[in-house]
Amino acid sequence: MIDVENALIERGSFRLTATLSVPAGKICAIVGPSGSGKSTLLEAIAGFLPVTSGHIRVGGDQITARPPSERPVTLLFQSNNLFPHLDIERNVGLGLKPSLSLTPADKRAIADVLGEVGLADLATRRPAELSGGQRQRAALARALLRQQPALLLDEPLAALGPALRDEMLALIDASVLKRGIAVLMITHAPEEARSIAHLTALCMEGRINGARLTDQVFANPGPELAAYLGRG
Repeated sequence: MIDVENALIERGSFRLTATLSVPAGKICAIVGPSGSGKSTLLEAIAGFLPVTSGHIRVGGDQITARPPSERPVTLLFQSNNLFPHLDIERNVGLGLKPSLSLTPADKRAIADVLGEVGLADLATRRPAELSGGQRQRAALARALLRQQPALLLDEPLAALGPALRDEMLALIDASVLKRGIAVLMITHAPEEARSIAHLTALCMEGRINGARLTDQVFANPGPELAAYLGRG
C-alpha cells in the first residue's frame, strides 16, 4: 500500500499538497495538466524531493525521512534508462545487483522475468538492437525484478504508439495482479486510466485530494476534470 497523508512538497516556489491512498494490488492513475505537480509527487515518494510536512508510508512503513536507496519503491520513467553498453540480461540484472555479480539463481530470475515480458529470446542484445516497445519491456522487467511493494510510473508509455501502449498496459496490469504491487501511474491519456486504473486522482494547481474509483471519476468528473478533459 502507498499512503500519502497531508504531504506538503516544495520545489522552489512551487507547492504541492497531497493526500492519497493506493491499496496493494491496485493501480491508481494521476491525471491533470502539465506543471500541476504529478511528477513532484512521485519524486517525493521516491525520496528525491523532501516532504516539508505530512507523511508517506509504503506497506505500512513510515518512509518520509528515508534516503532514496532505502525506500521500498521503484520509479520507472518515460526514458527507459537502459545502459547502451550492456546487454538486456545485464541491464535487467541491475535491478537485483548494481554490481552485476550475478549468481546462477539471479540469472534464472532474470530469464523468468524476461519471459514474462516477452523478451526471452533477446537477453543477449543491446538496447540499440531493440524497438522502443521492447526497450520499455526491458525497463519494466528490471522494475519488476526489484520486487518492491510500490511501483511509480512517470508516463513510461508516452512515446509508444497505440498498439504498443495497449500491450504495455496489459503487461503492467497482469504484473500488478500477480505480485500485489501498489502502483501510481502518471498519464495524460484518459484512455490509459480507464483501461487499467482501479482508482484515479486529479492533480490540479498543486493539489491532490484523494482518489476515487476510475469509473466514478469519469462518469462524474466535476468542473476541474471536465475542463481538463474538454467537456466544460
